[in-house]
Amino acid sequence: MQDIINQIDKTALPKHIAIIMDGNGRWAKNKGLPRIEGHQKGADVVEEITEAARETGIKYLTLYAFSKENWNRPTDETKALMFLLFDFLQNKKIKMLKNGIRLNAIGDLGQLPEEVLACLNHTIKETSVGKEMVLTLALSYGARDEIIRAIKSVADELALKKISSDHLDETLFSQHLDTHDMPDPDLIIRTSGEMRISNFLLWQGAYSEFIFMKPCWPEFSRELFLQCLIDYQARERRFGMTSEQLD
Repeated sequence: MQDIINQIDKTALPKHIAIIMDGNGRWAKNKGLPRIEGHQKGADVVEEITEAARETGIKYLTLYAFSKENWNRPTDETKALMFLLFDFLQNKKIKMLKNGIRLNAIGDLGQLPEEVLACLNHTIKETSVGKEMVLTLALSYGARDEIIRAIKSVADELALKKISSDHLDETLFSQHLDTHDMPDPDLIIRTSGEMRISNFLLWQGAYSEFIFMKPCWPEFSRELFLQCLIDYQARERRFGMTSEQLD
């Protein structure tokens, strides 16, 4: 592990990492376990990777925890996932406070059960003093939904003449997204071997680096996370320019 840590350049870390935590159910199925046990194991990995990110010096970590489309899953599973979320928020608040982690959430949060939303808002408020890292949970989140909500917000401000269409640009539009108070992700990781982004941070990920990992989320580890950082640092991010321009 120390050999991997020594390969990481602490001066060239991604500021924001986002992770599509995929494969909990498949991991459980492959082991002959109920799907919920995969989600329970996945919650343990969330804690491990959050610690690894904070200790490495990552300032923003965003986890795709529950998509807007996930509401279409069987009711028993969505109820179990909401219970796991509630349990995570209650039991990890003290640790987040101790480690200087500020909790944040994005998505159509009004769809969450009332008691879960209340617990989420309470934990966000309690951890708002955190300065070490921002942990964002994408809950009832869909990027297309986020963009539509942002368009409606812009349209309302245009109708009220709070802004002019002449001033509408990428920067102004970004201020109406759920992620308005954080930088775009430098790196997006997806587990389970699937090679798609599943309606996640479509606008914000325009110039993100992507890493697709074969292990399912319950198999993801601190070591694999650190290896992703090494992979990221080996890439050249040009943002439409040439290598010569960057030099």
